[in-house]
Amino acid sequence: MSRLLVAEDDAGIREPLVRALAREGYEVEAVSDGAAAVRAALGGEPDLLLLDLGLPGLDGLEVCRLVRRERARLPILVLTARDEELDLVQGLDAGADDYVTKPFRLAELLARVRALLRRGSEPSAGSLEVGDVRIDLASHRARRGDRELELTPKEFGLLAFLAAHPGQALRRERIMREVWDQNWFGSTKTLDVHVSSLRRKLGDDAANPELLLTVRGIGFRLEALGR
Repeated sequence: MSRLLVAEDDAGIREPLVRALAREGYEVEAVSDGAAAVRAALGGEPDLLLLDLGLPGLDGLEVCRLVRRERARLPILVLTARDEELDLVQGLDAGADDYVTKPFRLAELLARVRALLRRGSEPSAGSLEVGDVRIDLASHRARRGDRELELTPKEFGLLAFLAAHPGQALRRERIMREVWDQNWFGSTKTLDVHVSSLRRKLGDDAANPELLLTVRGIGFRLEALGR
């Protein structure tokens, strides 16, 4: 049974969400402030953290940073009423793997939870190399040249999937199915946010990218640049 930690200060959201997750067979712990979220995430060893960005005390971004520092592989799903790209990028930079904006559909949230839990439990081995980008699947580490990349688990999964198909134009829907969930439905905006964040971490010019390219009307392609 997977253990989920819900950090949400709004009881009108927290309590129905806890009941819904319990009905799905998850063991659920709930907290309502940032400090309690950090204690529970580091002390209780949950398999996934559902984290509201607007927590009292320590806000969600700080909780995310503190938890990620100690538990690099813990999947973190952000719950937020903020849908501006800057807020979402800040959440991803803090270490979140994915996000759901409020009000959210329960079916969509459950699909994201399943996808993150599945990706977190999949064994991986070997390595991938595209140009000067090297990805070690076993250690879950990536480098560009001599520089190690500080990637969230979802950014790592996205980069690994693109690197497994170098030079190929991969459709947005396929990327969402493979990296997020096999039964993905709805908007692909989360993919754009992750691509934007990944470009920055790779050192790729967002205005004129040379490594992670947008293929108009299709999706994205990872090019092999210099070693």
